[in-house]
Amino acid sequence: MVELMTLWRTLSNRWLYLAGALVIGGLFGAALYLQYMLHQEPCPLCMVQRFIYIALLVLFVLAALHNPKRLGTKIYAALIAFCSLSGLGVAVRHIWIQHLPKDEVPACGPGLDYMLDNFPLSEVLKELMHGSGECAAKGWTFLTLGIPEWSLIWYLLLGAWAVMISVRQQR
Repeated sequence: MVELMTLWRTLSNRWLYLAGALVIGGLFGAALYLQYMLHQEPCPLCMVQRFIYIALLVLFVLAALHNPKRLGTKIYAALIAFCSLSGLGVAVRHIWIQHLPKDEVPACGPGLDYMLDNFPLSEVLKELMHGSGECAAKGWTFLTLGIPEWSLIWYLLLGAWAVMISVRQQR
């Protein structure tokens, strides 16, 4: 434990932000594996969560490249926390839809490609955030938790990681 605390104090923020970016890269790799190897097609809420992960990845990479000082770490922490909280909200909605009784599940809507081709962007975003019957399907699980539950955990951890970076004492 002492070694971990020493490591935490001696690493630069750049390495800590890079660790956050690598975690998100791993999560994205896992999502692509689930989609293309295990044929778990993402639902609309999964796609929204992917966009939020991309935003988080961009913020962590920018922070690693920028290597901000005290004020910068607080700004990055706020931006990352905001994105994480947004993802948390989407994940909670997804979990809620998955736990609805079958007769209360929203009807399946048109596919994302169709909506992007035929609806205004504001309508597409509204439909994505509401979720659909596809979002109620429970697919892959690990340790009894499904994809939205794992997403919720990772959003919490990534947001907390950025906040911990911003409040740590550097020497």
